[in-house]
Amino acid sequence: MDKLKRVLSGRDAEEPSGLAEAIDATSLGWGTRVKGFIACFAIGCLFSLLGSCLLWVPRKGLTLFAVFYTLGNITSIGSTLFLMGPMKQLKRMFEPTRLIATIVMLLCLILTLCSAFWWRKEGLALLFCILQFFAMAWYSISFIPFARDAVKKCISVCLS
Repeated sequence: MDKLKRVLSGRDAEEPSGLAEAIDATSLGWGTRVKGFIACFAIGCLFSLLGSCLLWVPRKGLTLFAVFYTLGNITSIGSTLFLMGPMKQLKRMFEPTRLIATIVMLLCLILTLCSAFWWRKEGLALLFCILQFFAMAWYSISFIPFARDAVKKCISVCLS
């Protein structure tokens, strides 16, 4: 468990310095971080579930679904800030190995909200929600070693 704490806090290879100890003294404890992660992730799942329920509301259902589904995904991504911290999360999001996945995911989040609020195209909002789901899944598995390669191989086997 200590190794997991060190990896998620960014101190996996080095000994704690005076600066790291000072930062640790002013930051959240591990238990608080885990509770924050669980609470934020649960709220994100609740938003997504609420969006799915609101899909069946007449006339505004698709727009409400797009908004709540997107808010749920943003909140779920935000939950990892509790585990890693904001700077490490941003650094890891924009590493070369997951840069394209991050850009596509963020672009899908923005386009979903744009199609729901400004363009008022419900079909386009639904399309962007579907793309958002796949972009979010691809982004999420980029944190699991060799998972993207396994998915690529599985898809190539299924298609051939």
